[in-house]
Amino acid sequence: MAHRALVLTGSGRYADPWHPFAETGSRVADILIRREWDVDVSDDVDGGMASLDGYDLVAVSAGDPWRGGERGAPPAAVEGFAAALERGIGVLALHAAVSSLRDYPEWAPAVGAMWVPGLSFHPDAGEMTVQVEPDTVPAEVPTTFHVDDERYCALQRLGRRTVVAWHEGDGAKEPAAWVREHGTARIAVDVLGHDSRSFDASGHRTLVAALAAWTVDGR
Repeated sequence: MAHRALVLTGSGRYADPWHPFAETGSRVADILIRREWDVDVSDDVDGGMASLDGYDLVAVSAGDPWRGGERGAPPAAVEGFAAALERGIGVLALHAAVSSLRDYPEWAPAVGAMWVPGLSFHPDAGEMTVQVEPDTVPAEVPTTFHVDDERYCALQRLGRRTVVAWHEGDGAKEPAAWVREHGTARIAVDVLGHDSRSFDASGHRTLVAALAAWTVDGR
């Protein structure tokens, strides 16, 4: 039986002027569908979080809901995500998702890092090199690939993690992707994916597929 995934893309208070969330979410959905996942896509982030029953994975491509000053998520959404984590749902957090879901108490501890306004940063987007740790992913993922993207730097780390891939930050290596366990849930984070050009890189597409598969490994 195929694994089921829900891809949530930022709209409304989860949208921003910089990220084409519907576009990047569609690319991620396509990656999973090509690996024979059963995939639904929704731009209702809070509604999706309230309706995670039956899904093996939730992938989030969304922005900072506090950027416009609006705070508070529906209790059913907050409790729905907490319950899904408790039963062991897989989570794939994509790019700006490390600055998202600030109203969900379980989100940052599960993801293991958050963007800190005024402290976290990224250099100008452009060609970058990603180095993959060979023992953390399937052999099909290349140990080095090039991608047109942003390089997130100085994220606030929360808890332990296994770094899967690195990029060069501002004079030091920064994690580009990592995996971790949170209770019975498996979490994968990919801070690449600013726009669709990032997914033109076959190495990145293969990495996304491997991260998603890891979250449901053994289920």
